Amino acid sequence: MSSTSEKTNKNGLKSWFSTSNLVLLSVMWGVLALLFFLLFSVTVPGEGRPFWYGIGTLLSEQVAFAFAGILCLRNGLSNKIASGRNVWLALGFGMISFFIGNLFFSWWELYWELDPAVSPGDLFYVASYLCLTVGMVLAVLSRRLNLELWQWGVIVAIGLAGLAFAFWLSSPIDLSFDFESASAAAETTEVIETARPAPEWVISLERQLEPLGPLLNLLYVLLDVFLLIIAAILLLAFWGGRFSQSWRMIAAAAFSQYIADMWFKYADKNIPNYESGDLLEVFFTFTGVFFAIGALLEFDVSTRAVSRGSRRRRGSSS
Repeated sequence: MSSTSEKTNKNGLKSWFSTSNLVLLSVMWGVLALLFFLLFSVTVPGEGRPFWYGIGTLLSEQVAFAFAGILCLRNGLSNKIASGRNVWLALGFGMISFFIGNLFFSWWELYWELDPAVSPGDLFYVASYLCLTVGMVLAVLSRRLNLELWQWGVIVAIGLAGLAFAFWLSSPIDLSFDFESASAAAETTEVIETARPAPEWVISLERQLEPLGPLLNLLYVLLDVFLLIIAAILLLAFWGGRFSQSWRMIAAAAFSQYIADMWFKYADKNIPNYESGDLLEVFFTFTGVFFAIGALLEFDVSTRAVSRGSRRRRGSSS
């Protein structure tokens, strides 16, 4: 009797965490994030955004990226994933790196109320981009690309348009690196006043990292466009296949990342004293949501394929 009840409880718990329920949960989180941004992102002219709103936007992104990171790593640790474990391990590390980068960025912006050109979070953002790039490239390499000429033309057009738009937003990019001014900035004792006084090590670290700003801006532009191109290739390479749905979601995640990054670059450059949390930044949350849905669909299709194969083998042996 006890074994039967335990089995019933396990089956009930498993049904609660089924792929369809988790996908629905991810979609609901994206919808709630959109409603939150729509309702509270607009502020009275001359007034900043309240602290609780910054915490809310951080929470919407962090939950999405943490959930996506866990699911991607689950795929990477499973021997049932057909598209390759290394692909999903790289994507999972990318999600977790972005999660950590957000913590540092929010610490600097929300707690210390600083607006640094470069923060420690940027190191993790760059790591996130690199991991996502590796994962998506591995996914493309695992497929035998047989694209037609017009499809390559679409990819080239997307890449050139994305590159032109990104450089238009980021220009002028000063690639000069003045070591004398950098050392002077590190040695100066000027105090940056904030509502919550930041400790000296925070101010010192900000000054030391500031000269890296132009180089990081250029790197972000190149990685954004590269991810955009890889997303377009993924859409065409996996179109119509058994795993097409999951990789459409991954491509949608890459497009969402591009939209959010481009808006942030534009706002930071053209809006005086810009505070993060504007409406289009909801696409950061959408990025995590789409990665989570893609990981769920990939795991579901892969495990179903393995179970069907095992049943066929048992049937043939009998």
